[in-house]
Amino acid sequence: MSLKPIVLYSAASGPNSWKVAIILKELDLQYETKYQDYRLLHQKPYEDINPNGRAPAIHDPNTDLTLWESNACIEYLIMQYDKERKISHDTFSEKHLEKQYMYFQASGQGPYFGQAAWFYQFHPEPVQSAKERYANEVKRVVAVLDGILASKKYIVGERLTYVDLSYVMWNTFIPMCLEPGTWDISAYPNFKRWHEEMLERDSVKTALKERDSEMAASQPH
Repeated sequence: MSLKPIVLYSAASGPNSWKVAIILKELDLQYETKYQDYRLLHQKPYEDINPNGRAPAIHDPNTDLTLWESNACIEYLIMQYDKERKISHDTFSEKHLEKQYMYFQASGQGPYFGQAAWFYQFHPEPVQSAKERYANEVKRVVAVLDGILASKKYIVGERLTYVDLSYVMWNTFIPMCLEPGTWDISAYPNFKRWHEEMLERDSVKTALKERDSEMAASQPH
């Protein structure tokens, strides 16, 4: 029986929706993207989908399940549709390590990078102490990943998984999270090698192209 397309509720400019899109592409799942206006995320009818008023969310008509929180969406897609383990493991240790690093992405990378980007790009008045705090946290998280990758090619196991791919979109935002012109990826050689490999994935290339196109189309003319 053929699968019905999954619905992805997306906000084009944020990294989290594209994390989910990349996994959908990697698993070759049919899906429909419904782009949401950021200004309307905290209103009905979208709040009926996600009461937290954030993107992304997904609805899977094949199981009649609606989920929000990007990593919850990703873990569901892996559990439900990666039966061949294309981008995941089925061994005891690796399954738990995958969860560990997904929690690190959700608790470390995403929040710190997001706060840094906010204070550098969007906060109405300059708050230097906040900029410095979150910029230092961005560099700390990158250094943690650089150290993890010093002795191995991928975060978990000997091959690429959904965990690696869950970091890439936020990593593309690093220049927005620091003082202009100060990001030097070559200072983190293991991170650099890993990130650049992620950028060469067809799923990531397509997601970045779609993101840029959608953001351009949403700009006032």
